Amino acid sequence: MSVIYMLISISIVVALLFFFLFIIAVRKGQYDDSHTPAVRMLFEDELVDKKTESGVTEEEKLTE
Repeated sequence: MSVIYMLISISIVVALLFFFLFIIAVRKGQYDDSHTPAVRMLFEDELVDKKTESGVTEEEKLTE
């Protein structure tokens, strides 16, 4: 019976720890932008394929 009390107390401590870490993450703004990450994968290729005004791609600029 004492093992059950110990397991319940440990699970409560772990739950409070996760809740505390969640509150810290929310206050730091980690969950503010929920739309952009879902759409970013759809437009990533278009950003790489675009050429600048001089006709040089972004990848070519990085290799120079």
